[in-house]
Amino acid sequence: MGFELTQVESLAPDQASLKAASGLAKQSKWLTLNHEADLWWGECQGSGANPYRTVVDSGQVGYKCTCPSRKFPCKHSLALMWLVAQSPQLFTPGTTPEWVSDWLGRRRTTATPDASDDKPKPSKSITQAVTDSEMDDTAADDPAAAAKKEAASRKRQETTRAMIADGIDDLDGWISDQLQTGLMTFTSVAADRCRRIAARLVDNKAAGLASRLDEMPSRLLAVPSEERPDAAIREFGKLVLLTKAWLANPDDPQASRDVATAPRRDDILADLAAPRVPGRWEVVGEQIRNRRDGLVSHSTWFLQVGADDTRFALLLDFYPASSGRPETSFVVGTQYDGAMVFYPGTAPLRAIATDLTPVSAAEQMLWPSYTGTDPLSQLQPFADAVPWQLEYPVLLPAGRVVIDDRQHLWWRCDSGAALPLADGACKAVTPQILGIPLYQGVGVWDGLRLAPLSGVTPLGKAQLT
Repeated sequence: MGFELTQVESLAPDQASLKAASGLAKQSKWLTLNHEADLWWGECQGSGANPYRTVVDSGQVGYKCTCPSRKFPCKHSLALMWLVAQSPQLFTPGTTPEWVSDWLGRRRTTATPDASDDKPKPSKSITQAVTDSEMDDTAADDPAAAAKKEAASRKRQETTRAMIADGIDDLDGWISDQLQTGLMTFTSVAADRCRRIAARLVDNKAAGLASRLDEMPSRLLAVPSEERPDAAIREFGKLVLLTKAWLANPDDPQASRDVATAPRRDDILADLAAPRVPGRWEVVGEQIRNRRDGLVSHSTWFLQVGADDTRFALLLDFYPASSGRPETSFVVGTQYDGAMVFYPGTAPLRAIATDLTPVSAAEQMLWPSYTGTDPLSQLQPFADAVPWQLEYPVLLPAGRVVIDDRQHLWWRCDSGAALPLADGACKAVTPQILGIPLYQGVGVWDGLRLAPLSGVTPLGKAQLT
């Protein structure tokens, strides 16, 4: 039993979802397509390091996807149903994988809407979705259509920018209110206050700012209570720097994606201005954090090896916390030959990995060396270019992890400099690691604390997160 296109049409939450699904209902958009009986599943490469896993049940209508969309069904689920309806021969018979079986154990069926329901429904049309998608594909070949599309795009952009500017005005007033009422009061009620301003920013198309405000309480709670007012001041200052940068130049790619939304993966790969850096890259750490919006952010840090300069790349992925952690694509300590395509900006850091090929242990290259006395001095170019950034990767010189009389952990460099480690960031710092020489290390500095990622010990490389 498969799907009918009328079912796909009726299940779609809106016409925009149908149009988006039309562009994904192609074999080239999917890494895998499999089925067993009424179950159909596949992997669609999204903007993160891990592909989105999608499964649909054509017997007892249901669907599940690991993408962070708040539309149900999402465009990936609709596209998969669309492929089942039109091209079931593209699916290879297979054995139901564990993640599909897990979904089956927790799933809720979704009945196709009753045609007799007299409640008004938004207009949705498969035919129109295909037509709209085809028009997008052929607009470049039709000068008149291309000009019309460009004019509409400019108008949407102007409207969006005006809404974002209004949202920034609201944010400026909100920050002033928090400073006037007192930072000690703010830190105790930050969750509620940040959630309200974040909702207003979402309404004003400033999704990046909204996400940043929504996660601020978690960052404040991660520092000792006596330091929270100072941390709040730092957060507010960086917000002001970001909004001023956007108001000065809304076209700046770094400020634009930090205020509004990040561009799609395909757009970055097609952007000739996006820096492409081939070479040898090593996975030096990962950070997994639960967010207040129900998503999990998964940061994978890479360091370029075999090069004279120190260069990092960050692969950032999001998935719903309810879906469980996907299989990890990268293993800390593994080196790859390939290229990183960086999101454009004055100090590119976030990237998309392309054409990575694992390197054997015998062929591994050494990390670049850092011999300065102050490890934070190497962050100055990043801070000058993107002063509103919350975290910066840092290459650590030789030293060791030590513990003080208050049971606080530090990275103490052989030069005498010392950096406090973030609370809870050192679960892998076992008694065997404490005090032993570390020839090099990699960490993430947030302006107050260091979150160590990995280090080179006399016994080899050790993961420190």
